[in-house]
Amino acid sequence: MKLGFLCKFTEENVKTAAEIGFDSLEVHASSWPEDVLASASKAKKAADEAQALLDKQGICISSITNYDTKLTPAKDKIKRFDNVIRFCNLMGVDVISGLAGGEAENSIEDNIKLYKAVFGVVGPRAADAGVKIAFENWPAASSAHPPMGSRNLAGTPVGWEAMFNAVDCQALGLEFDPSHLVRLCVDYIGALKRFSNRIYHVHAKDTEIFDDKLAVNGFFSGGWWRYRIPGFGRVDWAEFISTLRELGYDGGVAIEHEDPVFSGERFNMGLKLGYNTLAPLIQV
Repeated sequence: MKLGFLCKFTEENVKTAAEIGFDSLEVHASSWPEDVLASASKAKKAADEAQALLDKQGICISSITNYDTKLTPAKDKIKRFDNVIRFCNLMGVDVISGLAGGEAENSIEDNIKLYKAVFGVVGPRAADAGVKIAFENWPAASSAHPPMGSRNLAGTPVGWEAMFNAVDCQALGLEFDPSHLVRLCVDYIGALKRFSNRIYHVHAKDTEIFDDKLAVNGFFSGGWWRYRIPGFGRVDWAEFISTLRELGYDGGVAIEHEDPVFSGERFNMGLKLGYNTLAPLIQV
């Protein structure tokens, strides 16, 4: 497994990764302008420049992200994925992290129709290019009010089942983030085992639960949970990484730093603390 963190691709972030001890990064495709990704020649130049920076610091890229909840118009979504797939090939990266997308007012059935129109095309194209697409299981709905729906089909195991049944393509899988499942009261170890053959990338983020607030005001009250750096919440990281190893996972694990305690000037401190929690379990 490779340990890194999610960030914009910059020389500073590559240096920070190397200084802390990370061996990889998960980077946003939006780090490069749209016109660069859309042009074969510009994309090749950008990829060569990026690779030179990575090689200098001994860092690799575990995944390139294409986060977007919109599924319409389908042709625009497909074109964007085509561009990112090509850029992945130029960078030697075999995973795109993304969002399955959806419309919050739609039922799962209606969103599945939109999903099929996009990923029924994108999935086979990714497979042909040797690239896997890993959908993050972000719920995309606030817990402050009972949601009518979600802007991300991949937010729950119910959505995962529906997606994988709708488009029979092994290139489509998950970017598994246990923090989201913790706040949804889902058994994240059980889900990990159940969908082990579809896990193509992993987000390392923790969730802290304030039981007193939850007990008084209930699930839909909000304010009873917050995201934390690995080691500061409810995820049992030793069990989680051990389960990944047992299941044969050998891909990227990227810290998604959304911890409000270690924000601003203390952001890199948070990265170091997350690294200290995970490195002994991952890097051998």
